[in-house]
Amino acid sequence: MAIRQCSMSSMGGDDSAIQRAQAERKRLLIVPREHGAWGLLLVPMITGAGVGLLEKPGQIFPFVLLLTAALALFWLRTPVESLLGTSPLRAETDEERNHVLFAAFYLTVVATLALGMLFGTGRLLMLWPLAGVVIAAVVGQVALKRMGRKKRMLSEIVGTIGLTGAAAAAYYVVTGRFGATAGALWVANLLFAGDQIHYVQVRLHTARAEGMRAKLERGWTFAFGQVLLAAALAAAASRGFLPWLALVAFVPLLLRGWIYFFRKPAPLVVRRLGWSELAQAVVFCVLFIAAFRLGR
Repeated sequence: MAIRQCSMSSMGGDDSAIQRAQAERKRLLIVPREHGAWGLLLVPMITGAGVGLLEKPGQIFPFVLLLTAALALFWLRTPVESLLGTSPLRAETDEERNHVLFAAFYLTVVATLALGMLFGTGRLLMLWPLAGVVIAAVVGQVALKRMGRKKRMLSEIVGTIGLTGAAAAAYYVVTGRFGATAGALWVANLLFAGDQIHYVQVRLHTARAEGMRAKLERGWTFAFGQVLLAAALAAAASRGFLPWLALVAFVPLLLRGWIYFFRKPAPLVVRRLGWSELAQAVVFCVLFIAAFRLGR
């Protein structure tokens, strides 16, 4: 009797584990797995909207509509890839396909309604060219990924060009203007995100390097990129594209890059690295928007 109860308990435990695995698989079929990409989308949108709201404080509703549409469309990519079989995880059973189809339909409806309401505000005209750039960037990213691991970082940069365009889009829907400021916001966010991507790759590839010399030998392109970033920011400020005060927002980013080469060797904790880069993004948003506020 005891053996039978133990066997039944074991079978119940196996069924529970199977159900949890199936539920997790369903979640992964529809929820984006590229966690860093959320930041690459949200940070530009917040900075663009923040700067725009300094000029037009009452125009928060168009931004909420844009944010809703952007998040829905970004989320939609994962279930679509699961259906088409272009991602490592594919919908295989009828139950999984129905689950993914429902998620894709729901997200499409949300995005369509948000864009329709945004069209009613009269703030949709200049978004079409931006949408074209984003689509081209996504297609380019997918094509580069299929070329192998050597093109991985380049594919991330190409995808980032599209995602950081959200800064210009957010500024436009808030202010109704798409000019030099919108372009400067796009470029500033692209430079920030590009540095973050390069830094993470350097940390991953120099995790076992000991000493500054070894780190520089493997990460000299990042060090050179830091110099180019500082020069590009100074040039943008001198030409009037960015307030000089806005350069302060990049100081923590540049400092953490240079400090890494002088730090003592330590085990790489990927989760901790992700949280520290998230903190960098928050600091950047706050300082960047504040710089435009003080520079008015």
